[in-house]
Amino acid sequence: MLRPLPPSCALLKDLSAGLLHPFTTQVTPFSTFPNLLTRRSTLSIYNIPARLVPLLNKLRATLDSAFLSTGRGFSKLGLTPTSWTFVGLLFALLSALAFGNRGSLWQPLAGLLVLASGFFDIVDGAVARATGRMTKRGAFLDSTLDRLGEVAIYLGIMVGGYSSPEWVLVAITFSLLVSYTRARGEALGIKLSGVGIGERSERLLILAVLSIVGLASYGVLVVAVVAILTFLQRTGTAWMNLSKEVSGRALS
Repeated sequence: MLRPLPPSCALLKDLSAGLLHPFTTQVTPFSTFPNLLTRRSTLSIYNIPARLVPLLNKLRATLDSAFLSTGRGFSKLGLTPTSWTFVGLLFALLSALAFGNRGSLWQPLAGLLVLASGFFDIVDGAVARATGRMTKRGAFLDSTLDRLGEVAIYLGIMVGGYSSPEWVLVAITFSLLVSYTRARGEALGIKLSGVGIGERSERLLILAVLSIVGLASYGVLVVAVVAILTFLQRTGTAWMNLSKEVSGRALS
């Protein structure tokens, strides 16, 4: 029998301390956060995911070619990219329903359904690229339904009692903020795709794998921590780039 998770704030503080200690011996006061964003090397919590991003980006680039081949294969089935988007949403909703039930088999099944949802989320974009049918309308629909599916999954986890409402709220809030910072940053001309260790595919993979082995509660915890770190890194990246633009206009 697994022991219940400790209170959210205390556990997050302990995890953050454990993560930060191997990389830095200096604690940065939060009140100085905006001023230190221009000094990347001194912002310890920012540097943790930064060390892993190059490796993740190499892996993502390697997988892109494989996904393109997958897209060519699925495009032969005759379904549009939008159709595959709805297939991914369907699996996300099914996983939410599975999480909403208690039982030894429901949690692993929900994890497998999360994996399927993430896979078909990849398929829709791969089919669009392989067939040259990438459109702004499709990208908007895909992004919107992705958020809907993600919220549904975490609601299912909360209804099923696999994690405390506080941790579910933290996980889904920062997961949505990770997506929002990218969308808002890119609207301002700052490229944030690939920045951070907790993009949607990584978060779904973490949750799916830990759910399959019966540890959905810890999956929510890990997703929450990863999403927080990614949110901080994307915020820092956007802040630094926008600060450079302000400085450049001031000098001109």
